[in-house]
Amino acid sequence: MADKTLYTVTIFSENTVGLLNQITIIFTRRQLNIETLSVSPSALEGIHKFTITTFSDEYTIDKVVKQIDKRVDILKAFYNTDEDLVFQEIALYKLSTELFLKMGSVEDLIRKHNARILEINEVCVVLEKTGHYAETKALFKELSEMIGVLQFIRSGRIAINKSKVERLSDMLALMEKKKQEKEKATNE
Repeated sequence: MADKTLYTVTIFSENTVGLLNQITIIFTRRQLNIETLSVSPSALEGIHKFTITTFSDEYTIDKVVKQIDKRVDILKAFYNTDEDLVFQEIALYKLSTELFLKMGSVEDLIRKHNARILEINEVCVVLEKTGHYAETKALFKELSEMIGVLQFIRSGRIAINKSKVERLSDMLALMEKKKQEKEKATNE
């Protein structure tokens, strides 16, 4: 992956059945592997936000985003590098309670990794770590080497751009302004 960069693709759309499949096909045709994927409602009512990460060169990712953007169901698609975003992931670690309690440095480990205990019972302990991929992986590695991890899962990236407002807000405002101008011109 010498000339590949990790890009975050953000897609705004209405919540349409089958849209995710159509989006993933576009990545597949360009032979891009989706590293992480997160879908949730956006700050704008009725609009969903897809956050997808993939390694690519800028030429290819630009083509992918333009192709996605052409879809009728898509309101807008963007791509960014890490420098343009504030982003995080969440990871959960399931550990043996017995082995966890035998570790002498539990408190130090929790503080060092800024993790928190979500659940503790007689069978298992569940830790949560929010951070970047390298941080969630570092805690996994340390726990694996110390006591073993029974289960591990991490979310896809969630991200917001560093600009003042989501660019979709600006685009929708401009579309509304043009619509009003068109209606005004038609009525005159």
